[in-house]
Amino acid sequence: MTTDALPPPRRQGHRSPVRSVLTHAALIAASLLMLYPILWMISGSVRPEEEIFGTSSLIPSAVDFSAYVRGWTGLQVSFGKFFWNSLVISVLSTIGNVVGCSLAAFAFARLRFAGRSFWFALMLGTLMLPYHVVLIPQYIMFLEMGWVNTPLPLIVPKFLATDAFFIFLMVQFFRGIPRELDEAAIMDGCSPWRIYFKIMLPLSLPVLATAAIFSFIWTWDDFFGPLIYLNDINTYTVQLGLRSFVDSTGSSDWSSLFAMSNLSLVPVFLFFLFFQRLLIEGIATTGMKR
Repeated sequence: MTTDALPPPRRQGHRSPVRSVLTHAALIAASLLMLYPILWMISGSVRPEEEIFGTSSLIPSAVDFSAYVRGWTGLQVSFGKFFWNSLVISVLSTIGNVVGCSLAAFAFARLRFAGRSFWFALMLGTLMLPYHVVLIPQYIMFLEMGWVNTPLPLIVPKFLATDAFFIFLMVQFFRGIPRELDEAAIMDGCSPWRIYFKIMLPLSLPVLATAAIFSFIWTWDDFFGPLIYLNDINTYTVQLGLRSFVDSTGSSDWSSLFAMSNLSLVPVFLFFLFFQRLLIEGIATTGMKR
């Protein structure tokens, strides 16, 4: 029997066109299913009020963008004020989380001090502590300090490394960086501060970008914190501003609510896109052997 009669070997990993088409069709269908609520909200912001809850179709009978004008100017304060308040709180909180948590993580991961294991375990224990347990003591403390009805209770604690999740995340990343770099820097006369700024931060771009993404999104979407500490409409965030469109008497302006909800997604989407690129570049850079 000659080898010419044998069939050619089948290439490993080859996928049939039919299977590839079915896989992509299933993924597209799943994507549309997840995007349907957002598409319905966008459609509801430009359709007549009586059609919003009367149909599940995404195609409105008439297109009207007046809801965006009403939503932006219909309240006592322009909705742009709410956007500015949320942007200030979110950006400062993100900076505070990245700076404060990275410093605390650097201390736990690279420095030796008395009681390090105990304090690290205590920090991890705060992850299991419900926020509502410390809510009343925190509110009383901030009330005595005169910070209620100001954004300070939402910003200042972030600079004090109060988010144990980000500290734990960064500690695990810092421990993966070779200690030989620290030892070489110490031999060259570098202080711990210089090691932190010159070695740890440049190599920790992926975890810093991850912390920044989650911190910004969580702060921007936070409703409970601003509800507790902000009472004046001039200090409201976007989430409190959206609540103002909902009236318990039944006369809610749903189209304006949907319109402003669509606009509130834009900063989060842009922030994620920007830091996603930064995150990918950081992983590609630090993933190579040095």
